[in-house]
Amino acid sequence: MALSRAGCRWALWRLGPGPGPAVTVLSRARGAPRSPVCCLSAKASSRSVLATLASKVKHINGRYERFLERTFPRFYVLYATFTKGIQALFVEVKEIRKIKSKMSHQSLSVQQLPYREMERLRQFRRDVIKAIPIGVIAIPPFANFLVIVLMYFFPRQLLIRYFWTPSQQVEFLEAYDAIRRDSYPHVVKSLALAARSLPDPQLQKRLQELCTEVQRGSQPRVAELYAVRSLFSGSPLGLNKLQVSHVKALSRVLFLTPHLPAFFLRHRLRSHVLEIRHLDRAMLRLGLGQLSEEELKAACYLRGLNSTHLGMSECRAWLEQWLGLSCKLQASEASLLANSMVLLSLNYVRAKE
Repeated sequence: MALSRAGCRWALWRLGPGPGPAVTVLSRARGAPRSPVCCLSAKASSRSVLATLASKVKHINGRYERFLERTFPRFYVLYATFTKGIQALFVEVKEIRKIKSKMSHQSLSVQQLPYREMERLRQFRRDVIKAIPIGVIAIPPFANFLVIVLMYFFPRQLLIRYFWTPSQQVEFLEAYDAIRRDSYPHVVKSLALAARSLPDPQLQKRLQELCTEVQRGSQPRVAELYAVRSLFSGSPLGLNKLQVSHVKALSRVLFLTPHLPAFFLRHRLRSHVLEIRHLDRAMLRLGLGQLSEEELKAACYLRGLNSTHLGMSECRAWLEQWLGLSCKLQASEASLLANSMVLLSLNYVRAKE
């Protein structure tokens, strides 16, 4: 009996004392894992609070917008345009970052991109360049008030397209087109004058007749322009050989400043014309049937035709003519492409009527 009691005591001593309350508390303090149910419930509750808060903010913002629309309708138009412009700009920045990342990972050049991505990069670059002056003005302290005043009174000159109202978009595109169309007659006249110094009598006669037809209101055919393409790769009609006044007129057609030295004018003109040529090839690969009405109008406008009041079928018909010429020309014949922006668009609407 005594031996059995001693054996039990020895067994209990080997097992040691059971974990009491103090041991349990100590194990929790040392980082015992919490129940996953508690973590999930905490996350769910925080998400629910954020969702509720976002819903209330959206409701208050909606009431504020309705108040503005009823009480200050003109201000509401500006407010709504600015809000939508900011949202569209953020979306555009994200898309540009995606395109840049794609180019970096796949080692692509701009010319290898699809048409829409190439056009998006081109337009975003122009928007950034246009926004630089207003950004510089806003740097000094308390200059934000001056920026707001300038943007209110000069929206066409200072605001990028995301912050134009629908009526302003049509109005400003018309205004820009009127500015460049002032240079169209000068471009045709410069071509006619340069034709007099051509060494080939037959080609000289062809180009003079073509210029005369355009000056009389006729629309030249693509075949007529393509027939004289060899004249535009050397003197006197190559981009590097054109008269400075002719280069300035073409710069205005492409919305480039003419107030630069001749060397920079020729370089910028050539780079922009070749960029359009790359866009044309990408557009041809995509197919005109894949473009929306807005994309068709923007493509025509970029290439010299005022498309604000043209229909989808008219824009597509004109672009078919343009691509029929552009995609056959070499880079050395970029001068013909630049001049064709005037020759093919000057009388297009009149010829259709």
